[in-house]
Amino acid sequence: MKITPMLQQYLDAKERYPDTILFFRMGDFYEMFFEDAVTASRVLGLTLTARNKGDVDEVPMAGVPHHAASGYISGLIESGFAVAICEQLEDPAQAKGIVRRDVVRVITPGVVMDTESLDARASNYVAAIHMGKDTYGVAYVDVSTGRFHVTEAATLGELASEIGRIEPREILVNDVEAASALEGRWPGSFLRRRDAAFFDARNLYRAAQDAIRLEREMAADGFFMDRKGIEALVTGFAEFAFRDPERVRGAAFAVLRYIVDTQRGIPSHLRPAEPYHIREFLIVDASTKANLELTETLMGGKRSGSLLSVIDKTLTAMGGRTLRHWLNYPLVNPDTIASRLDAVDEIVKRTSWREDLRGHLANVYDIERLCGRISSGTANARDLRSLLSTLGAIEPIKHELNSATSKGLVKLNAGIDPFTEMRARVDGAIVDAPPVTLTEGGIFRRGFDADLDELIELTENGKDWILRFEQKEKERTQISSLKVRYNKVFGYYIEITRANLESTPDDYIRKQTLANAERYFTPELKEMEDKILGAEDKRKSLEYRLFEALRAEVAGHVAELMSSAQNLAELDVLVGFAELAVRHDYVRPTVDSGDAILIEDGRHPVVERTLSEGRFVPNSVEIGGDEPFLQIITGPNMAGKSTVIRQVALITLMAQMGSFVPASRAHLGVVDKIFSRVGASDNLARGQSTFMVEMTETAHILNNATRKSLIILDEIGRGTSTFDGLSIAWAVAEHLHDVIGAKTMFATHYHELTELVRTLEGAENLSIAVKEWQDDIIFLRKVVRGQANRSYGVQVGRLAGLPPTVVTRAKEVLSNLESVQFDERGVPLAGRHAGRAPQVTLRNNPDQLTLFSGSALSPAQEAVIDSLKTTDVDALTPLQALNLLAELKQKLE
Repeated sequence: MKITPMLQQYLDAKERYPDTILFFRMGDFYEMFFEDAVTASRVLGLTLTARNKGDVDEVPMAGVPHHAASGYISGLIESGFAVAICEQLEDPAQAKGIVRRDVVRVITPGVVMDTESLDARASNYVAAIHMGKDTYGVAYVDVSTGRFHVTEAATLGELASEIGRIEPREILVNDVEAASALEGRWPGSFLRRRDAAFFDARNLYRAAQDAIRLEREMAADGFFMDRKGIEALVTGFAEFAFRDPERVRGAAFAVLRYIVDTQRGIPSHLRPAEPYHIREFLIVDASTKANLELTETLMGGKRSGSLLSVIDKTLTAMGGRTLRHWLNYPLVNPDTIASRLDAVDEIVKRTSWREDLRGHLANVYDIERLCGRISSGTANARDLRSLLSTLGAIEPIKHELNSATSKGLVKLNAGIDPFTEMRARVDGAIVDAPPVTLTEGGIFRRGFDADLDELIELTENGKDWILRFEQKEKERTQISSLKVRYNKVFGYYIEITRANLESTPDDYIRKQTLANAERYFTPELKEMEDKILGAEDKRKSLEYRLFEALRAEVAGHVAELMSSAQNLAELDVLVGFAELAVRHDYVRPTVDSGDAILIEDGRHPVVERTLSEGRFVPNSVEIGGDEPFLQIITGPNMAGKSTVIRQVALITLMAQMGSFVPASRAHLGVVDKIFSRVGASDNLARGQSTFMVEMTETAHILNNATRKSLIILDEIGRGTSTFDGLSIAWAVAEHLHDVIGAKTMFATHYHELTELVRTLEGAENLSIAVKEWQDDIIFLRKVVRGQANRSYGVQVGRLAGLPPTVVTRAKEVLSNLESVQFDERGVPLAGRHAGRAPQVTLRNNPDQLTLFSGSALSPAQEAVIDSLKTTDVDALTPLQALNLLAELKQKLE
């Protein structure tokens, strides 16, 4: 195949970025060739064409308009592809030979600066995991906002939970074998394997230096950090008490290196890494997060219907992201929680003040992502006007906060800068409605720059001169249809239709012939054209330079802007919590370091919103402290067991976020972890059945829960045979009671588990009340003390629409099972079908025992039980134990 110089340039760039779709700038289009073209045409629905079409050297090709590229890039990113942007680095009109091009940035799912491609209310993180034998260093960055965090995990389970909370779009891993074990754990994340060198600081600094050299070649100096700036990002946690700080540093180096490789440098708006310990926050593992539907629903993965969708009353994108972070990272320090609650309490009590604050917050734009665009050199004049509007809203917000008394609000107010000088500077520079592009002029007000004012005067007066010239020529030639027009190719010209050509003056010089008209110019018009166009070009060039300088001036205040943005975001969340409490009648919880959870008339925050007012039945729960800490909850399906246990977990989590809660009263001891094992699911991608998933999640709970944890369980052991499942559920309950001692709500259909209260001091039975009426059941949705006597499964099946014949047969089988009826071979009659087996006389099997009931025993069996009850097993020698065992066996025989 013959390779042209342009295609060779493309192939050279592709060789350096083989794992990307290369967008190769050619004039007004980004072109893709070879396999990239085929892939992009399939994913984006583009027309696939070719260079040298029909020849042996045909090259597949597809392209997109450069001005509309963001939408196409978003489509590829959502499909998991990375896109390398190869730009023209010089003006084609001035290039000697082929235009110089190079990749200026790579856009990946985790590294996106274009706000149109991002969810405004969710962070977009790229994370790195530096895996060791005993510790896992974790670092993650949102390039669009500059937020940078580092932590470490002690176990693989803890790592899995933490990554589930971070929700990164991309994850870099240093250990190839370990990466295989992580594959599929986080379906929304793309795993990228990198070698050990990628996690080395020396390679990071070398790559950053190369990026700065390219930046200077592009005449864009100042957007990226040098080595000193990068070191400042990663040295702030040097004294933090990590177990293995080198692992954490390695993760930080890797995530920054990835940003260098994709953005061609470290954008100057990135903030120093914020270190934290995982256990500084309430831990909610990935399974519990999904089961409780904190940020998305189990069915469909939608935001609507999740807890987040119900409690989000924020007015800014920054506030929305901060609320999501608080939801993933509830607090465990009662004093910090109380500080948030104090702030919410004050806002709740001052109605008009709250409404005024909400009115001002509604005018606040996304400062964090605006700063990202400003620092990366992609912000336009409209972005600066948006920033100006936000800064204009800050002053009245601070005025309102000046009367705040709670410590939290006072502290937030002190951290918000009104930026008075910057506001005056930007407002005096940028016109009210600037253009989108930066190269066409029309950006600045008059009076901002004297040289620019002169050029504006010349261009605007020049246009007036053109109008006067046109009118003068109409009068001189008596041609009323004469027009003076302009285009980029021919400049200014006089156009006369063919019908009026005989009246054309002799001093008109022909410029162009059309089908229906002739175009002319005069020396006078040409002279003025040179002046006007020269001034126009100079004006556009000067405005562009002035804007770059103004943008760089604003970029110098990015650190202060980002700090104020964080405080505004937190204020927005607190005001949103207050609005939520007022709208839905939430109360302030009391949160302390005790062990009890007391909730009076608690409500499920999501379910109650789906029902018409007054239909939700509140329930009170008291667990832990002086009350039993293991609650066995029985009752029929659809009665509300799952709703009750979930609402206890959600109310606890909301309280530790610093929110008011849906109840009439709540007194909660801080919990360190919330675990949930609810419902049935499988993981076919990892080869795990429903029961295996259930057991894996149960094992995770038993291995990680502490006495300070809150555990809600629903239907443990239902994925296997009845006896196996019941045995597992029984053993799990005993372990939770005897070994862990965590506050546990255990909803089950195994009524045999209610017998646990006879032997476990910290256990109690609860049930969901129902009322029977002529073989129908009415769900009362109320938790009462004591056990349920039936599951009412057949009635629920009938309500669900099972055919009458099935319902009738189910009742027969249930009756036989409950009466323990057997045929002459000892086979339960429930297993026989009247039409397929000979009829036999029913009899009760006197030797058949149920697991935990008081069924009739033979005298020998009763004697054995009595002997065991009176025997002190601990006092027996091995020989005595063997003799006793032989004696008991003989009695039974």
